[in-house]
Amino acid sequence: MRAGINVLDRGVIKAIVLVCLADGIVGLSYGSLAAAQGFPLWVPIALSTLVLAGASEFLFIGIVAGGGSPLTAAAAGLLVNARHLPFGIAVKDLVGQGGRSLLGCHIMNDESVVFGISQPGLQQRRVAYWLCGLGIFAVWPLTVIGGAMIGRFIPDVSAIGLDAVFPAILIALIFPALRKRRTRIPALAGTALSVAVTPFVPAGMPVLFSLLGLLSWRERKDGQ
Repeated sequence: MRAGINVLDRGVIKAIVLVCLADGIVGLSYGSLAAAQGFPLWVPIALSTLVLAGASEFLFIGIVAGGGSPLTAAAAGLLVNARHLPFGIAVKDLVGQGGRSLLGCHIMNDESVVFGISQPGLQQRRVAYWLCGLGIFAVWPLTVIGGAMIGRFIPDVSAIGLDAVFPAILIALIFPALRKRRTRIPALAGTALSVAVTPFVPAGMPVLFSLLGLLSWRERKDGQ
């Protein structure tokens, strides 16, 4: 892996590190919230290692803490993770083959997919995908455990605002790409759609509607 990292631009590596750190901050928030809601430590640990999908995990503990059944919460989490179906098609050449593909699929998330498909060559795409995926796979459970420990001593974890750090970093990372009109128009269209449907769909679903913004990109692909 170390030799493979050399094929990536240093800016890409720094961006991956920043995203992993941001995920870690969100993991602290998630672990703290789970502890504050009265969940035993094994619940966020199991979810963070076996599910490894932040939106679904937040949704799960929110539904159960609100009185919903675990089966309902799990079904809602599966619905939110429906976006992984198109993700899987996009990264089918990056996850590996045989037994390795099981791990490759497990570390598939929004961030690893974005970094994987945005690189110019196949080798760079694979390295970026695995570097980001494994980084999050290592950071997320550890910070969730840390957050659960901290959450025992914080009366109101939502007041800290840790969950706002991750989207703020992502926005900072995509700003350079928004200079291009061909990228800016689909991004704004997708943002408008996701904001419009947010009050009406479960958490994590608006991102699926934002993908419709790509339709404007297809229409403008040739004309910039």
